[in-house]
Amino acid sequence: MLDTIAAALHHHMRPQLEKRMLVGAAWEGEEWGALVLTNEVERTLTSFHVNRRFRKLLQLAGLPTMRYHDLRHGAASLMAAQGVPARVAMEILGHSQISTTMNIYTHIAPELQREASERVSAALWR
Repeated sequence: MLDTIAAALHHHMRPQLEKRMLVGAAWEGEEWGALVLTNEVERTLTSFHVNRRFRKLLQLAGLPTMRYHDLRHGAASLMAAQGVPARVAMEILGHSQISTTMNIYTHIAPELQREASERVSAALWR
């Protein structure tokens, strides 16, 4: 999985480097380093631009409206559902307290709650 992500980022970076060569002195990205989400001259995007693009992508994908920040909650919940240890999720999300990850970001799906109840039932009343 990490190889796939790294390959996608390298693939994304290639056109940025080509653009840098074409733009030359007008390049504005140098002071920022290598950013993933940038405008045409590699300046960092404002939250307005990121949110506008995100809403457009949601619409194109036929998904419900949500905040860009909600992706962090979704990632935390997905990690919990996949059995990723809370400490690992905390590190990935960059939280300093595990309670932030577990109490604010992790949302347990009703199916997982039902499955947990069934497991406890099975253990108690085999």
